Amino acid sequence: MAEKCLVNSSCNRSSNNSFSLYCFQKRTTIQSSFRNVSTITCSSFKKGFYIRNNVSPNRAFKSMAYQEKSRFIILESSKRKKVPLFVMMPEDTFGIDTSGNAKIKKIRAIAASLKALKLAGVHGITVEVWWGIVERSSPSEYNWQVYEELFKLISDSGLKLHVALSFHANMHLTTNGKQGVSLPLWIMEIGRLNNDIYYRDRHGFSNHDYLTLGVDRVPIFCGRTALQCYEDFMLSFKNKFEHLMGSIIKEISVGLGPSGELRYPAHPSNDGRWRFPGIGEFQCYDKYMMEDLELVACIEGKPEWGCKGPENAGCYNSVPDGVPFFEYGPESYVSDYGQFFLEWYSGKLLRHADVILEKAAKMLEKYQNDGPDSVLLVAKIAVVYWWYYTGSHPAELTAGYYNTPLRDGYDPLALMLSRHGAALRVSCFEMNDHDMPRGYHCGPEGLLRQIWTVSKERLVQLTGQNETEIFDTQGLMQIIANCYNPHRAGVKSFTYSRMNAKVFIPENWNNFSRFVRHMNLE
Repeated sequence: MAEKCLVNSSCNRSSNNSFSLYCFQKRTTIQSSFRNVSTITCSSFKKGFYIRNNVSPNRAFKSMAYQEKSRFIILESSKRKKVPLFVMMPEDTFGIDTSGNAKIKKIRAIAASLKALKLAGVHGITVEVWWGIVERSSPSEYNWQVYEELFKLISDSGLKLHVALSFHANMHLTTNGKQGVSLPLWIMEIGRLNNDIYYRDRHGFSNHDYLTLGVDRVPIFCGRTALQCYEDFMLSFKNKFEHLMGSIIKEISVGLGPSGELRYPAHPSNDGRWRFPGIGEFQCYDKYMMEDLELVACIEGKPEWGCKGPENAGCYNSVPDGVPFFEYGPESYVSDYGQFFLEWYSGKLLRHADVILEKAAKMLEKYQNDGPDSVLLVAKIAVVYWWYYTGSHPAELTAGYYNTPLRDGYDPLALMLSRHGAALRVSCFEMNDHDMPRGYHCGPEGLLRQIWTVSKERLVQLTGQNETEIFDTQGLMQIIANCYNPHRAGVKSFTYSRMNAKVFIPENWNNFSRFVRHMNLE
């Protein structure tokens, strides 16, 4: 995710690596048609089983407090297949020249790097196709020239393409936030007149990385809604590069939020509001989201619930202890109001992805035959792993993942992806629970297990990515172990993030080359 934190991998493993996790018992309540959730009793916060909301209690599986010992030994399996490896282009691949046109920076260095990656056995390159570059100056005017040049350079090197259609900005990822790629200039001009097109927190601060879900169906972008802008962009891309579909372009991921991930910008590190391991804040205070919340609350028969978000949910850098909304109580996330708000908040996110992926799947329908010329449709989610081994999962809740011990927040997501034949892209493949800072109840491995489980049940293919910059043997071997775990379904592909000068330092290159060879083993 954009607000990723780099953790200290030298942290010692604690002598007791288990975390206590609350146990819940359901008590039946009358539920409205708007949500199907259960309340819980105070006495149920005792022992540890995690109950899926769509399975019976006798199919409950062990709580997320249970942690497997990390496996670094690659176990051979008769079902082991080669995992195609894509390498993501550098963050500063593109620049803007003096005339305002996009250009490829350091093109000779990129060409040499592509040849080296091909010789090492890399399958393809992941390229972010920026909305802010292609439709930069005027609505519905698309300039694909810089991507025609880059795609030719990649295909001439014998490499395949994973295209990431990117509807977000990345200004904060570069020096002083003054370079990088912004949203289209004409979108930003609309935003200068109407700041409510962006996400807003309860303090009134906006995030300009992605348009708020509240404008998905509001025709304020020169007569188009945000969803129509995304659809028109995807259609223009398809028309321009259809001759590469299936032969060169093997995967297309569709951006669904900040950093291309389906989430709210609840943990904005770029402006100093958030620092790891803060729980983050809900992002629903622009006027369009609040109008929608008010409408849904009235339909629910609780108009008083529609005037604001939770007022007792702490701030960006709070920890769960002492924050009433994330503890058990009459005004917490398990209250009637808490359940209502979280269903609405997470539901908006799912509906946003559902509509965009439906349109993308329809455009790619002729390439969804699972044959040699097929194109894989991919959606990426954030890996919010801190405070995972707690009862309330606060950092996930603020990001839009309604994942608690009584509700599997990733199951409805997997179900939605399954309807559209889309794969799920998950990072953190290089992470271990025991490498996380102690005291923050981090669970990248537990989270990955949970996502793997629901993906298998919903017949959703999984693709992987690393969350942090990784060059050491231990981290690379952990990626391989996750990609080839014989006890789980296979990984469709893996994206290494990302190509830069550090990769080609001799020691790092030796480690990376061995990593590629492992990934290429049949």
